[in-house]
Amino acid sequence: MKAVVMAGGQGSRLRPLTINRPKPMVPLVNKPVIAHIIELLKRHGITKVVITLQFMADLVQDYFGDGSTMGIEPNYSIEEVPLGTAGSVKNAQEFLDDTFIVISGDALTDFDLGAIIEFHKAKKAMATLTLYRVPNPLEYGVVIVNGQGRIQEFQEKPSWGEVMSDTVNTGIYVLEPEVLDYFEAGESFDFSKDLFPILMEKGDPLYGYVAGGYWCDVGNIQEYMRASRDLLDGRVHVESIGNDIGGGVWCGESVEIAPDAQLFGPIYLGEGVKIKGGVVIQGPSVIRDYSIVDNRAHVERSIVWRNSYVGEGVELRGAVVCRQCSIKSKAVIFEGAVVGDMSTVGEKAIIHPNVKIWPEKEVEAGATVKSSIIWGSQGRRVLFGRYGVTGQVNIDLTPELAAKLGAAFGATLPKGAVVTINRDVHRSPRMLKRGIISGLPSAGINVRDLRSVPIPVARYITRKIGAAGGVHIRLSPYDSRVVDIKFMDKRGLNLSKGTERGIEKIFFREDFRRVYLDEIGVIKYQPNVVETYTADFLARLNVEAIRKAGFFVVVDYANAPAALVLPNILNQLGVRVVELNAAIDESKMSIPTQEFQQSLGQLASICSALGTNLGVRLDVGGEKIFLVDDCGKVLPSGMATALFAALALRAHGGGTIAVPVTVSRTLETIAGQYGGQVIRTRLDMHAVMEAAAQEGVVMAADGTDGFVFPQFQPAVDGMMALAKLLEFLALENTSVCEVVASLPPQRMVVRNVSCPWENKGTVMRLLHERYRGGKEAQIDGVKVHLGEAWVLVLPDPDHPLFRIYAESDSIAAAEDLADKYVRIVESLRE
Repeated sequence: MKAVVMAGGQGSRLRPLTINRPKPMVPLVNKPVIAHIIELLKRHGITKVVITLQFMADLVQDYFGDGSTMGIEPNYSIEEVPLGTAGSVKNAQEFLDDTFIVISGDALTDFDLGAIIEFHKAKKAMATLTLYRVPNPLEYGVVIVNGQGRIQEFQEKPSWGEVMSDTVNTGIYVLEPEVLDYFEAGESFDFSKDLFPILMEKGDPLYGYVAGGYWCDVGNIQEYMRASRDLLDGRVHVESIGNDIGGGVWCGESVEIAPDAQLFGPIYLGEGVKIKGGVVIQGPSVIRDYSIVDNRAHVERSIVWRNSYVGEGVELRGAVVCRQCSIKSKAVIFEGAVVGDMSTVGEKAIIHPNVKIWPEKEVEAGATVKSSIIWGSQGRRVLFGRYGVTGQVNIDLTPELAAKLGAAFGATLPKGAVVTINRDVHRSPRMLKRGIISGLPSAGINVRDLRSVPIPVARYITRKIGAAGGVHIRLSPYDSRVVDIKFMDKRGLNLSKGTERGIEKIFFREDFRRVYLDEIGVIKYQPNVVETYTADFLARLNVEAIRKAGFFVVVDYANAPAALVLPNILNQLGVRVVELNAAIDESKMSIPTQEFQQSLGQLASICSALGTNLGVRLDVGGEKIFLVDDCGKVLPSGMATALFAALALRAHGGGTIAVPVTVSRTLETIAGQYGGQVIRTRLDMHAVMEAAAQEGVVMAADGTDGFVFPQFQPAVDGMMALAKLLEFLALENTSVCEVVASLPPQRMVVRNVSCPWENKGTVMRLLHERYRGGKEAQIDGVKVHLGEAWVLVLPDPDHPLFRIYAESDSIAAAEDLADKYVRIVESLRE
């Protein structure tokens, strides 16, 4: 016997699940709904199948192909326009020359098809309808039969007052081929509304078989969730869904489950799924192939489709997350909500119950979504953040996106220009670097590969060789799952906001410049990178003074590329060095905060035990340095900034220091002591480096252990900062402890206060209105001067919160001031 599987439905009531696939291809636990139907047919010995198609027909054809992988012999019948249920079968009439069964490809059932076929034959019926008893028949076509099973009447979606039976039409029919001769091909014709009433009118044998077992019309989101739940609970008989590892958990191949994860079945985990530490999954839940559930996430009664990412601390409660989605850390998605394919839900966002998010949408961090997002811009609207283009590798940042990004950057530069490219030693930046390299030459840009050197070296070489710009790809030091792609201008500095917007414009419009064959850029390795940097580096120092001082220091290289550059420099400076973590290790490019603090404590202990002049830890990019003084104490960031400012001003007999508005006001006091001045900048590295490039600036700092000495290059350089510190100490014949003891104390505190993205603008407007008219111009955020005290309210560019900086004559007073402005922001955000 042959079967006709009807698979042309759009599934409009299942949207957004069915935006990118026909209804029969919606995955139900471990495979599409239609695949479960094909398995049912095979169990009953039916392998010759005609599949009727209309909406997105190619997806079904691609899935089954010639049928060999599933052991069936399919024929495909494709409708150009919808022809109705009977019309679509008529369209396949050439394949149907004997009794055949019609079954829906978008319902889940385990009916005994053999019993239905035997009933049909025993009754010598022209058509047999499979009926099923349901508790609520209002949404179905009700069928009334007599004692022998012959159909007496049809009721199409009756009201409760009209209901005469609870037996409904399931859309499964056994038919004789002659029934297709009752109407013409090419016309829209329906079984229930058109063909079966004709058979009744003619008196043809039309029967109904009331089936036992399981049947669910997967017609809406609620029914989809129910079908998934019932399949996991074993209420419907299907083929094995995976390896039973106990506790009601079924797995595909290569599943990784952390030892401390808690799984309460029934649960299905697809092939290659990763369940990280502290995760709690409560069934019935489905996590499909290659999806990742990150640390401490909580998944309850939810379905996650393949290639999706569920971030740290995320809560899914009765939700559906479709294919290739990214749910960022601490987001919450409630009952009945659906996130469409390739969408992103930002950090700490909240999706309310029953909200539907259409495919390729982005919910901003901290947003609260109470209504469905259907239309509007697709994907991310902004590429650049505080650290360049940032995202989770292979989720936000893919090789394809990297290639487009390279092409977009190249399109902003003249044809034939040179761009340097550099990376850290981790495999993720390596992959994305190759993607960017492939995009740049397509725009006519020549690439100079610096391989893997510290960021300051890449910045210096970019400027030195006359390149038009540069790119550095690194694993984020703050999160090992995130990669930062940093872009530089011809000076080796971060790009301006205007240039970033130009790249974004080309990227989102896909208005890439594609050059002709002989204009494609050339990719070369840049020679003598470290040698060039080192020679120019030493030329900017008083080498003899440092050598005569005979410094003894401990240097922690953080297992990063600075270990390939700095040891030779320190050797030429005559510095005795105890090296820590000098071996390059890609697994150390990003470490937890606790491990970083432990490393500083270890550095301090070693310095104290050895009696060194100084201890230094570089960050993995070689941009920042963290100091331990000769007393064995770790120097806080604010005090390190003051130390460098005092020494630089002494050495130059005055000059200008550039720092952000967040740095302590004690710098003005220090500058006054040495005939210098302070210029304030926005809390933005580009702004700090631009200020450093101004005439008369002797040193700049970002307030978080990044230092700029523009006499060498106007960019943050931890290696030069260390060398200049040694030079200053040698020339002054002093120590870090002595200088720090002479500095004024800093009494600052920082507070965070959450604020939804949509309220940030209102809060800033109200703050400006309330505190306008001050003597000093606002540079970044809203700064309120209160005599010797001050407070700064600064909106965070990457998160839904404000940061409150406060300084006063005591820590207690600063805390009171900060707490007061936290309350003010909280009142304004309401």
